Amino acid sequence: MQSLQTEAIILRRTNYGEADRILNVLTPQHGKLSLIAKGVRKPKSKLAGSLELLSVADLTVSTGSKEIGLVTSARLVKFYDRILQDYDRTVLAYELMKQVNRVTATVAEAEFYYLLRDSFEYLNNPGIDQRLIALWFRLKLAGLLGCGLNLAADAAGNNLTQHEAYNFDFDERAFVAHPNGQFTADHIKLLRLAGARDPLVLARIGGIGDVVGDCVWLADNLTS
Repeated sequence: MQSLQTEAIILRRTNYGEADRILNVLTPQHGKLSLIAKGVRKPKSKLAGSLELLSVADLTVSTGSKEIGLVTSARLVKFYDRILQDYDRTVLAYELMKQVNRVTATVAEAEFYYLLRDSFEYLNNPGIDQRLIALWFRLKLAGLLGCGLNLAADAAGNNLTQHEAYNFDFDERAFVAHPNGQFTADHIKLLRLAGARDPLVLARIGGIGDVVGDCVWLADNLTS
């Protein structure tokens, strides 16, 4: 048996047997792991309080010839409890976890771990509009998956300008100029900012209420 120690975010928990749980966790150094936490559902289990969803934990895991590792110890690093105080933020957090779980089935770079961890940090701050967090997350995720937005030129190769309106062509994965287009210069500006700045910075920008919904919709459909 070999042992490894790692920081981890639990993506999914499944009850197993009378008192165990199967865990799918994401780690920065080891990608996604399948683990079993034996006896974790017993009232006096030492592991129980450290293996929560919406948290970061420091795990010690025994690995061997089997595909699933054994959690031998766990220490809670941070629990993002304020997310759970808001229903919409909780729903968004679980949605982001599902997206990361889906895309890391074949790709498991450390950036996915840090993206999800940072998203929890921002969602845990009630002063940040959750729509900005959703926008930031989805643009970053699209970039990691190699399907990010071209915010410099349209489908014809012309520079995006403040004088044009655009629709987005998902087949071309580019903006297309249209006199009655859905996306204006204000949309493009917010998308550029969200791609370059974190939600703490975005939260200080005024006048985005009319465009953020369209931007979130676009970013969400980039990876769907």
